[in-house]
Amino acid sequence: MHISVKEMNRVDLVEVNGRIDSSTAPELGQTLSGQIDAGTVNIVVDLSGVDYMSSAGLRELVSALKRVKNSGGDVRLCNPSERAMEVLELAGLSSIFQIFDDPVVAVGSF
Repeated sequence: MHISVKEMNRVDLVEVNGRIDSSTAPELGQTLSGQIDAGTVNIVVDLSGVDYMSSAGLRELVSALKRVKNSGGDVRLCNPSERAMEVLELAGLSSIFQIFDDPVVAVGSF
């Protein structure tokens, strides 16, 4: 898995590529926590490059969402791959996260 963070004016765009499973999910959690600890409360996670996501990955996303909601922020998802979207829907999380088709639109939604 590879994660890159682009810091914008009031939103951080976190791009994730590869597999998010029980061995890589902690890295995603650490990245998101690091951004939140640094004061970012508005985060967009680009899932276009994710070819697999387990429940461990979902837990990290939900954990980050809970943390930023307490500070008036939000975690929004963009362009989830077909497999990532399937997992989000099966877990019932597609209604909890705002999901966008384009990262520019997702960032602009804040």
